[in-house]
Amino acid sequence: MTSAVQSPYSSEQISAWLRGLLTIAWADGNFDEQEKQLITSITHDELSPGMNVESFEVITPEELAAVFGKGTPIAENFLRTAVMVAIADGIYSPSEDELLHKLCEALGEPENLLESLRHTLENPQPAEASTGAASPLTPPGKPPIEALNPLRDWLDGLDVEDPKVARFLCKMIPSQCPFERDVKLFGRKIVHIPPLCKLNPLYEQLVGLRFRALSYLADDCKEDISEYI
Repeated sequence: MTSAVQSPYSSEQISAWLRGLLTIAWADGNFDEQEKQLITSITHDELSPGMNVESFEVITPEELAAVFGKGTPIAENFLRTAVMVAIADGIYSPSEDELLHKLCEALGEPENLLESLRHTLENPQPAEASTGAASPLTPPGKPPIEALNPLRDWLDGLDVEDPKVARFLCKMIPSQCPFERDVKLFGRKIVHIPPLCKLNPLYEQLVGLRFRALSYLADDCKEDISEYI
């Protein structure tokens, strides 16, 4: 899909951006069939038609820094979207934490930027000691969540300025609050899993970003956004 809107970024930068976001999405290595189909769709539509998800090559923080530079606006905006992709499913894993901190270092962004997000891990541990096991984000209301306010403000500062990045975000961020369900055994409910919006303390930032991406595609790019709604 092409757009009449001129992106402020080069094709090399956008390709690196999308590969970087896919690398974040791939970080915990935990994909069900639906997620694999989504990643395959994004890869085919926005990066390389015919590419198989199994053949996708991750991009390193050093490669991203070579394309974006250190301490640049594009590096900061990429990192904002990377954080959003990491938390889009309501799970923030140690492997995602490790990769995001490496990205902060490579792109010249303050590493303490993500400290408050690290505290949402149920069993926080240094990135270098991470096991790769995923943990749900801390439910709203617990004391550490107040420490997320600076991160919330930083994430809200992201402007959507490229059609491919906007489409990626619309596909990766759920269109509605998902995952509420009852787990039953022998016909009896044994546990209720609340919706993502009750688990993810940054859910409002995700919803806001998706709305901005949709508005950009509809208003600036004049694209049909019905497939994302």
